[in-house]
Amino acid sequence: MSLRRIVMHWSAGGHTANSSDKRHYHEIVEGDGNRVEGDHLPEANNSTADGRYAAHTRAFNTGAIGLSMAAMSGAKERPFKKGKYPITPVQLNVFVEMVAEYADTYNIDITRETILSHAEVEITHDVKQKGKWDITWLPGMVKPGHPIEVGDHLRELIKSKQAENFEESMPKMASSDIDSFSEKLASHISEFLKTYKT
Repeated sequence: MSLRRIVMHWSAGGHTANSSDKRHYHEIVEGDGNRVEGDHLPEANNSTADGRYAAHTRAFNTGAIGLSMAAMSGAKERPFKKGKYPITPVQLNVFVEMVAEYADTYNIDITRETILSHAEVEITHDVKQKGKWDITWLPGMVKPGHPIEVGDHLRELIKSKQAENFEESMPKMASSDIDSFSEKLASHISEFLKTYKT
């Protein structure tokens, strides 16, 4: 079995990765943007039969990489409270870059079925997750959004980061092309955030 999915999480802990986070996720981004490797390589999840793997998602670990942001301890979904350790903007930026890197490294397409948040697993793959709501809130949102809509936003950010990484590895583009790309990305983010400020 090969690695064919990435499941995105928040740890429901503080901004520092702890030993439990390292057991459950392949890599974690801390609140300041520092990346921390987990105890298991992603390849450990090719098979879960031996019990030595990162158990990040109920009944959905085989072939799945688990990546997380150390955040959201004390957060409450309804009524919404982000708690003392919300996802930080720098953390989100590094996380998006990290997911893009893993997608490239393991040749995983960016689709709703293959790169998704923990909150999307039950909706998309019909695997019960006991009310998990990570990741339905991001910096700039006033309340949690629908898992698929927030997941789509994350996937767009990941695709943009992949394009940016590709651009950096290619000969320089004309500055007008870069300006156009930046304007489109800024417009997409602005439209997404307007949805959750009403």
